[in-house]
Amino acid sequence: MSGITYDYMESYIRGLIPENVGILKELEDYAKENKVPIVQKETAKFLEFMVSFQKPLKILELGTAIGYSAIMMYEASGKLAHITTIERSEEMIAMAEENIKRFSLEDNIKVLKGDCLEILESLDEEYDMIFMDAGKGHYNHFLPHCLRLLKQDGIIIADNVLFRGMVASRELLQRRKITIVKRMKTYLELVSKDESLITSVIPMGDGIAITKRR
Repeated sequence: MSGITYDYMESYIRGLIPENVGILKELEDYAKENKVPIVQKETAKFLEFMVSFQKPLKILELGTAIGYSAIMMYEASGKLAHITTIERSEEMIAMAEENIKRFSLEDNIKVLKGDCLEILESLDEEYDMIFMDAGKGHYNHFLPHCLRLLKQDGIIIADNVLFRGMVASRELLQRRKITIVKRMKTYLELVSKDESLITSVIPMGDGIAITKRR
């Protein structure tokens, strides 16, 4: 059990989601074979739905990995979105850029190399959507910059906010993860208690929080 939902729920929900084909299927197979973490299947479907529904033209992603979610969001946008994605792992950057180039998406997906917080501090563009999936212990530090960069009617989608259930249950908490869990709790409290924001936390995948301005 993931600590977020029961195994039978996860299996049933995942069973409802059709298998991808083409680019995304190739990347999913690569990630599985090489144990590269990408968004969980139901999280990916939720993200695809939100991009298709919101139709953002400019997306900022924190955490690129092999480029799976960036490519998925681009496809979900009807191939109209321009995506800026931040990654600090040289290994992941190399794989992401190879995948982006292999599918001729260099004009639509740009990888910024370096520490997320440092790069966020240097950005001054506005984005329709921001997807947080990096530096789980730093979401609370990313938030002020994300709000500064977010368009008035934009949304922030943060993944892994329940962190294997540890954020919600002390019984699941692992000692070596205490700092991450404390900081994630701080993030959720910030976006939930700020009266200028409205946030919904969804117990899906590893926990998703959606935030927008009121």
